[in-house]
Amino acid sequence: MRILLLLTLLTFSLMAKIDIAVSYPYIGALVEAVGQDRVNVSVLAKGNWDPHFVVPRPSLISKVRNADALIINGAQLEIGWVPPLIKRAGNRKLSQGAFLDLSTKIRLIDGAHDVSRSGGDVHPDGNPHFHLDPHNIPLLASAIASFLSKLDAEGKGYYDSNLQTFDIAWKKDLEKWDEQMADAKGREVVQYHTVFNYFLQAYGIDSIGTIEPLPGVAPSSRHSMHLIDMMKKEKPCCILHDVYHPTKTAEFIAKKSGIRLVIVPHDIGALNDIESLEALFTYLVEAATDD
Repeated sequence: MRILLLLTLLTFSLMAKIDIAVSYPYIGALVEAVGQDRVNVSVLAKGNWDPHFVVPRPSLISKVRNADALIINGAQLEIGWVPPLIKRAGNRKLSQGAFLDLSTKIRLIDGAHDVSRSGGDVHPDGNPHFHLDPHNIPLLASAIASFLSKLDAEGKGYYDSNLQTFDIAWKKDLEKWDEQMADAKGREVVQYHTVFNYFLQAYGIDSIGTIEPLPGVAPSSRHSMHLIDMMKKEKPCCILHDVYHPTKTAEFIAKKSGIRLVIVPHDIGALNDIESLEALFTYLVEAATDD
């Protein structure tokens, strides 16, 4: 029996792992949680980068070329950089079903009625930052488990078991965060960009303005002054600002309006101490409930 067990463990350890390329760190964390010892994960973008704009460097092309599959956020968040990577990589597996767009598994919000350039850099399919609602995370994990099972049918039981373990732990965290956020319902915030709309909607927090006058359009002096006047009247609890846009304008607005500025992460690695999905949402919850 002992010899059989050792042979089984040896066979498993020698088994070829599936190489999965993913666009962002949060996806990598989910793939690792579900796939564990049966996958190798290559994350293309770093967590402190602007997720809209990533340079398709040769090192990224190599990761896509050597991958058995690619998982992206979707909803056109990677529209400017993943298609060029796929084209240059020439990986036939990706056109043969080894590709997962997570946005197809989620109900998107903020759908654009006007997709002309007059509306700024809008996402016609809807807001692509859906992973920032913690209630969406189990749906994404489930989609990844199903995808891995199609790639590796022999591992289906393994992926399902890991998914169940992940879901149990996540449910406990979710209950804790929901309880902490209960008193935040009805609060108002200002954002730089509408990155955090899913998180805010999940907990009944209103985003009453953005420092960007339009998505992807740099703030003007006129818009900033209008925002300051509005904030003095409405008195939102804070300005939520991502890590990848310059904070100079936000600092000016915070000083003139008397509203505190909070730099918040959007992904794993966006700040030095955000090393997991749990840490990401713990930080967001604390930022939203801090008086």
